[in-house]
Amino acid sequence: MPAASAGVKIEGRHEIDSHDKGVHALNERRILIWDLPTRLFHWLLASLVAAAFVTGLQGGNLMVWHGRIGLLILGLLAFRLAWGVLGSTYARFAEFVRGPGAVLAYIRGRWQGSGHSPLAALSVLALLALLLFQSISGLMSNDDIAFRGPLFAVVSKSTSDWLTGLHRENIWLIGGLVALHICAVVFYTFLRKDDLILPMIHGHKRVSRAAATPATGGGWLAFLAALAVAFAAVWIADGGLLPPPPPPPPPGSIPTW
Repeated sequence: MPAASAGVKIEGRHEIDSHDKGVHALNERRILIWDLPTRLFHWLLASLVAAAFVTGLQGGNLMVWHGRIGLLILGLLAFRLAWGVLGSTYARFAEFVRGPGAVLAYIRGRWQGSGHSPLAALSVLALLALLLFQSISGLMSNDDIAFRGPLFAVVSKSTSDWLTGLHRENIWLIGGLVALHICAVVFYTFLRKDDLILPMIHGHKRVSRAAATPATGGGWLAFLAALAVAFAAVWIADGGLLPPPPPPPPPGSIPTW
């Protein structure tokens, strides 16, 4: 009798689990989470950071391209900061940047939401901060050979050398955080069966929460405004506010001896 009772309990539990999964599947619906600008930002940033690593570590003639890539990354970051205010629902900082209470609730398995989780939000903020520092410090860096950042003249040589050292050390922090991000994506996608890759490609995700709503806002005017912020940031970073260099002396004005 006890063995039979246990078998009934196990079968009953399986039936309940199957029923719950069926109800869960029936309640699922597909909603927009990540808008197109957010997705483009994500993949462009990933590509440019990889290119910056390669060109920076290789050095030599590739330092010219390293500087150009750094400017593009800074423009992307400026766009993302603006889009975090003007963009659609789940791209806004006000939507996914939460306090310690939400982080604790997530760790305890009590948090429910769409978009970035509280822990993922901390990772996003940390990565944005590190990349911003890397981009800005690179503007004033030098390699004591041929490369100088576009804002090298704004600071003293000793300050530039100090920033150059921090710039070189910071790449390992960025690399570690990127590796952690990739491991987290793999863990949640393949072990927890919570796909984080495809939604960042096509923008949609299947959700079962009744309170989950599709992303809204972030129209063309918001996009153009964020794009203008990005262009302005790149123009300033490339020395747009600096006085033009003096013209070269006319031919023949310098003695040849």
